[in-house]
Parts: sequence; C-alpha cells; structure tokens
Amino acid sequence: MKTSDFDYFLPPEKIAQTPVEPRHASRLMVLRRNQDSLEHSHFWEIGRYLNPGDLLVVNETRVIPARLYARKLPGGGKVELLLLKRMEECVWEVLVGGKGLHAGRKLELPDGPQAMVETVLDGARRVVRFEEPVEPFLEHLGQVPLPPYIHTPLADPERYQTVYARRAGSAAAPTAGLHFTPELMGSLQEQGIRIARVTLHVGLDTFAPVTEEMPEAHKIHTEWCEVSDETAGAVNAARQAGNRVVAVGTTCVRTLETAARAAAPGQAIGAFSGQTDLFILPGYHFRIVDALITNFHLPRSTLLMLVSAFAGRERILAAYQTAVDTGYRFYSFGDAMLIL
Repeated sequence: MKTSDFDYFLPPEKIAQTPVEPRHASRLMVLRRNQDSLEHSHFWEIGRYLNPGDLLVVNETRVIPARLYARKLPGGGKVELLLLKRMEECVWEVLVGGKGLHAGRKLELPDGPQAMVETVLDGARRVVRFEEPVEPFLEHLGQVPLPPYIHTPLADPERYQTVYARRAGSAAAPTAGLHFTPELMGSLQEQGIRIARVTLHVGLDTFAPVTEEMPEAHKIHTEWCEVSDETAGAVNAARQAGNRVVAVGTTCVRTLETAARAAAPGQAIGAFSGQTDLFILPGYHFRIVDALITNFHLPRSTLLMLVSAFAGRERILAAYQTAVDTGYRFYSFGDAMLIL
C-alpha cells in the first residue's frame, strides 16, 4: 500500500466554492458496501436510508474565529496569526504569516492582549504566549478561517458552522454535518432515530496531504476529542440492541473508535477525554461505526484513507470517479456520501 494508491484527478472546477441553500439540498451518493451499485439522492432524503433505533452521532465542535491580525513590537509590522491548538490557558500553537517572528519577538493585537513568540517550530508554526486568555477577544478581533481551496468570500460565517455546533475549539468545520438543518434533524428524531453528541476539535492538518511514500510512515496529527458518559451509554445501548451507529463525518469515526479503547469489559465503548492519535488505514477493524455520512475528500489525505478503510479503496475511488463524471461538488462545501 502506497500513498499514490489514494490519488485521483479532480478538475479544479469541481471544488465547491460556495454552499448550497438550503443546507439539505446538497446531493447524496449512497454506497452500500455489500453491493457494487450506487444510488443518487439528495441529503434531505437521508431518512429513507436510516432505520428507527439507529444512533446518529454528531460532532458538536464549533469553529473559532481563529485568524487574527497583530503588529510586531517594536516596529509595528503586520503579522497574521492562525490559532491551531491551545496548549495551555494562554499558550497556543499558531501558524504565522510575516517575517522576523523569532523566539522572544513581542506582538500586540489591536484592542487586545500582547503576546510573545516562545518557540519556533517547523515551517511557519510557532508557540505563542498571550499575556491573558485570548478567547474573549476572538469574536470582535478574529475571522473564521476557510479551507485553503476555497477562494470565494463567505457572506455568512455561520454557514461554515453546523447547526448543532456548541463547543468552540476547531480551526475547521466537521463538514459532513454542514448538510443538516434543524428541520431535518427534527424529522429524523420523529422517525425514531436517536442523536448522540461527541466533540473533536478539528485542526488544519486535516487538509494536509500525506507526503511520505508509504502511509504508515506519516505522522498523524493529534486532535482533542471527548465522549461523555451519556454518549458512551447511548452507543453501548445501540450496540446491545442490534441497532446501527451512524457517524456523521470522519471526526466522529475517529472519536468513537478512539473511545472504544477505553471500553470496560463487556462494553463496546467507554467515556474518553484527551488527545487522539488514531490513524485509520485499510486493514483497520472498526469496532463501533456501522455507517458513515461523509463528504468527498482530498487526494492523498488521511481522510480518504479512512473512508477507504471503511468501504474499500477500489470501491471508494470508483465512486469518486462517478462523482466527478456526474457533476458532484467536492470538499467542504460539496455534496455528501452515505456509506452503509
């Protein structure tokens, strides 16, 4: 298995630059792992493929306005900071844009706290310490960062949030959830489908291609995730009743499968809170997830490898080619796939 085995050609015009309205109007490709045929539908019809008793697991993380503009002290030169991961109360790993950002360099946010570069990491990454917690300043100083392949400004920043986003902490949205509307979620619950919530704060490394020749050599990024006692109980109950656990997005897959490691004897999953370094490649044995709602992912990405592990690499790449040929929209604001 090589990284090149997860490559495919995508014409740039297939990358969705704006979301469809309403959210649930996106297209939905349905792939059944026990069949070779594909079905084409729309997301608002997803209830047709779910059963009463199914447990739909969503990631309630919220994208923070993580892009900040500061100035260097002394000198006043402009600096761009993109918050990636909070390491301590006032310490963040950030991606910087600007020159001369060596260890010890002081920075100042307009109408916000001062900061200092503590450590130079690889490339444009730095560890920055703010003189006070920066979160209270984000709403009026920060901007929501869009993925690097989206070049059209977003009229409404809330469109890059799921309707159930509650826990701030992500640098990117869990995009499979962007298709849900409150009305659709309500109709699914009326149908007897239950909803459970987890949290995984998404980092920008989610967009990074695997550059090593062999995927196993890739150092997977870590992300903070949490499964509550309540959600663990709901998952265990679903498994014991023979109902399906349906993950909304690869972030939920990674979270649920990580929490399976914390399961007590006789249980499928346990409560968990902490960093996950789980790297799911073909050959992985899924312990929790029975079905997956996901978008179409970048070539050579860890996310494409994950869905290939779930449904088979050849089957996924064939489905992606069909999506290209039939006009599906790709990536964050694109269409969805349901893998059963």
